[in-house]
Amino acid sequence: MISDPNKPKKLSANEGIKERSNFLRGTISESLSDDSTGSISAEDAQLTKFHGTYMQDDRDVRASLIKEKKEKAFSFMIRVRVPGGVCTPSQWIGIDKLADKFGESTLKLTTRQAFQLYGVLKRNLKQTMKEINDTLLDTLAACGDVNRNVMSPANPFESSLHQQALDVAQSLHDHLTPQTSSYAEIWLDGEKQGGIGEESEEPIYGKTYLPRKFKIAVALPPRNDVDVFSNCLGFVGIPDGEKVVGYNVLVGGGLGMTHGKTTTYPRLADVIGFCSPDQVVQVAEEVVKIQRDFGDRTDRRHARMKYTVEDRGADWMLEELNRRLGWELQESREFNFDSTTDRYGWTEDADGKWAYGLFVEGGRLKNEEGSRGRVALRKIAEEIPCQFRLTANQNVIIARVSAEDKEKLVGILSDHGMTLPEQLSGIRLNSIACTALPTCSLALAESERYLPQLVDELESIIDRLGLRGESIAIRSTGCPNGCGRPYLGEIGLVGKAPGKYNLYLGAGLDGTRLNKLYRPAITHEEIVDELRPVLEDFAANRDPEERFGDFCIRKSYVNATVKGTDFHE
Repeated sequence: MISDPNKPKKLSANEGIKERSNFLRGTISESLSDDSTGSISAEDAQLTKFHGTYMQDDRDVRASLIKEKKEKAFSFMIRVRVPGGVCTPSQWIGIDKLADKFGESTLKLTTRQAFQLYGVLKRNLKQTMKEINDTLLDTLAACGDVNRNVMSPANPFESSLHQQALDVAQSLHDHLTPQTSSYAEIWLDGEKQGGIGEESEEPIYGKTYLPRKFKIAVALPPRNDVDVFSNCLGFVGIPDGEKVVGYNVLVGGGLGMTHGKTTTYPRLADVIGFCSPDQVVQVAEEVVKIQRDFGDRTDRRHARMKYTVEDRGADWMLEELNRRLGWELQESREFNFDSTTDRYGWTEDADGKWAYGLFVEGGRLKNEEGSRGRVALRKIAEEIPCQFRLTANQNVIIARVSAEDKEKLVGILSDHGMTLPEQLSGIRLNSIACTALPTCSLALAESERYLPQLVDELESIIDRLGLRGESIAIRSTGCPNGCGRPYLGEIGLVGKAPGKYNLYLGAGLDGTRLNKLYRPAITHEEIVDELRPVLEDFAANRDPEERFGDFCIRKSYVNATVKGTDFHE
């Protein structure tokens, strides 16, 4: 039977769930009150993502529980929005307490400058959400088909320019947060508002929200620490002296793909124009609305903003945006990035205060023998006047520290067994790993629990070659969805099967070039064996100041990936 090409495609199942949800209410309250199970209904599990929580189960024990004919070990991961990564000491202490009170006693710092709590049981979920809101942080739109946590440069006190970038990120966060009162009703015992179920409840998103998640970042050259080109929408600040005079507008970035499906690929955003600071929020709203109206709602693998831009073209996107704005973006301005790395150790703020960049392996803070990271950070929050900045590389900056407290801060870190950045290799300091097993349902292989082991072995090679201080970005994910931004790693690892990974090489350390597949589906031993000769070649034959990713291109280990559609070639 030949299908009719003119017949409208069937919408994805998630579109029906959103349509029926009455602006994200669904039957979440009823599911929470059912104490006969640790899970919630499948539809509610999709809707709770919009509220900032994922239902998960412990895959380490899944098989044994199934064998015993018991229910899976269900729990919930909660993602806490932290706009621009800015967190006060009292907020840090509040979230840290919840990790023990209701979670599994670890704290995860994410690649979008947010917190994640794990192991929250259903019976504690509502109270945990309430207490998160008591800290003046929240979880609404931390997940789901909406705009996620807006990122900005990690330390706004580095200069007045950084504060201006943070202010823009905060404005975007506030303006694009969903307006539905369902969040307050379900989690905070808020009263139902008038107009429930009417389109006016979501003036930007409408009743079915966006086709997929939407990500925004604000960057300030020369440091691309937010990987701005990987976002659906990016704003790159253009300074003139002590003022950001405007922002280049970037559209169409995104990193997820599907193994074996070459029509899916990571893509870097296109620069389409320039706007003034007071125009940023309007530009963002209209770009979101374009994705709302034109994004693919029939295939969630083809639903991200990057495919809307790729399929229709950046020129179409600019024309449609200008039409909706009622005015035209200006020509983009020149800018350059030098790296995507964080700043470690001490740096002085513009007004004489100090900031300490601390490496957190895998973004995981926990208390264990030899390194009690959570206790150390909690003690700093309690005893030293400061502010915290979560970075897009899963690390933390302790900012606004007085000169008098610098020695005390380092002493607290050392006393609790934390390894200071100057003691670590460049490759470890530039490593990112997604959570993967045992909690992520999509993981095909280990990531957070694996990458430190790999880095240990690579360090033995790097030390021998005299490359210990060299910044080499290595990024790992347990599946191809790209949560750890692996396709922008100079060395990228993507889980293909248990114990096997696709190995990618050749991304730009400045975040402006994707990597390319070097070896498919190889084991840990094979990864080390494949990387050893490349690193030896790099040590012996690199040009002065040449980055590892650039070297891999120049020496033809892989071809440069100029655009997303070239990724699989």
